Amino acid sequence: MSDILQKIIATKREEVEAAEHLLSRESIVKRARGGAALRDFIGAIRGKIAEGHAGVIAEIKKASPSKGVIREHFVPAEIAQSYQRGGAACLSVLTDRQYFQGAPEYLQQARDACALPVLRKDFLIDTYQVFEARAMGADCILLIVAAFLPPEGVTSSSAARAALAGLQELEALAHDLGMAVLVEVHDADELDIALQLRTPLVGINNRNLRSFEVSLDTTLSQLERVPADRIVVTESGILSPDDVATMRARQVNAFLVGEAFMRADDPGAELARLFA
Repeated sequence: MSDILQKIIATKREEVEAAEHLLSRESIVKRARGGAALRDFIGAIRGKIAEGHAGVIAEIKKASPSKGVIREHFVPAEIAQSYQRGGAACLSVLTDRQYFQGAPEYLQQARDACALPVLRKDFLIDTYQVFEARAMGADCILLIVAAFLPPEGVTSSSAARAALAGLQELEALAHDLGMAVLVEVHDADELDIALQLRTPLVGINNRNLRSFEVSLDTTLSQLERVPADRIVVTESGILSPDDVATMRARQVNAFLVGEAFMRADDPGAELARLFA
């Protein structure tokens, strides 16, 4: 998976270069700053938790590099409405075309069809992509710590500092544009970097980047290191009510779930069942 991640990052650099030829940086900045009114992504999650519910970021994802096509009947607007009925706090929409068969248009269609705040789920490594996210209507962006590190991970303090600098630049821009940020980590070293950002949203991905193995212990083992003012979002591997109960018993009340919903006939009904 680390090889796949490096391949994706290389593709993203090519995409940014190509995008700038089609639409100048000056033009995308203008579009971003003239974007539609934002929805409160963090507030939506906090609101659900305050009511005693789970704060679910429900994902709209057609395919993945490891699983291929996950959902054949893929209509983002219908899925978004279903998620809203099912009690989601927010949406996550894949916009990567090459590896996840996503598209910016899917984010726009989903957001237009409901009242939920929306995360742009992609591999953001350049400020151009942050402006793009705001221009397409995203209320939140994802920053993956591993995308800013060498393939071997945190191999030195200089690698950690370089990653932090890159993350802080994109976070500051997102906040300047009014968007929230979800920072994603996979291990303790990445968590150390993530906790130096300002965002309260810390996603812990239970899928090992190198082996593909999924273990909920990835989230549970890091909880003591996360300050009380942060919101832990557990990602990947939430497949049953027992998984939800395990997390909520440890005061993990925010979840990013995609595949379990995407394989269901009615994604929102599956959300309601899983989190009942």
